[in-house]
Amino acid sequence: MVNVAVQASFLLNTGEIVDMKTTMTEGTATELQTSTDYSVSAVSIGTYGEGKVLTQILQPPQAPNGIAWAYVNRRGAILCVLPVAVAGVESQPCPMPFSFTLQAGDTIQVMCNTAADREFALSVITNQGTHAIFSGTPAGAANTDLTHILSGQGLGASLTNQAIVAHWATSVDGSKIDSGGGVYYLNDRGLPIGGTVATKPQNLQPKANQTGGAMIGLNFVARVTTNA
Repeated sequence: MVNVAVQASFLLNTGEIVDMKTTMTEGTATELQTSTDYSVSAVSIGTYGEGKVLTQILQPPQAPNGIAWAYVNRRGAILCVLPVAVAGVESQPCPMPFSFTLQAGDTIQVMCNTAADREFALSVITNQGTHAIFSGTPAGAANTDLTHILSGQGLGASLTNQAIVAHWATSVDGSKIDSGGGVYYLNDRGLPIGGTVATKPQNLQPKANQTGGAMIGLNFVARVTTNA
């Protein structure tokens, strides 16, 4: 694991651009703070923009080698999932997943990885406005059931009676994935009822999609099946 520079850029409703840059250790969830290139000191996004609204993602949180997920944290919970990218592999700016006013204490948390790290990360948004991230690290030919990055609970326990209406996933495994090229949502009978493909950030910027969503029950799981 090495230390790398993670960057992002956001547009506020005031017309200001928030430039962010923090040195992080790969494999460790770390707060992304404002860059000292354009501010006196590095601070949290909530401190910098309190009372303002993030309207556009000009540059998603990105790392030079590998990246799994990012989100806005409010009082220890996921407020808003964020798209991610590998430096130099970007398509276009995008709107925020939803609009909210920044509060003091809000932070942006990022998981950057090595280029070879096999962490599979799934970001979802539900019909009730819940944002969640699930992850797991496949090893060999096996099934990997993803768990919530904060609570450690599975898909069903986390999102019971909620419908996934948008999602995206990241993975470097490519052809090693047998579960529809990404993750399947399995019902309590073990049958796939939804899912999404995974994007390799080193090749293409992951984007949210609205296909393959599903109503989630208590004993449902998000499962990744790999052949190696």
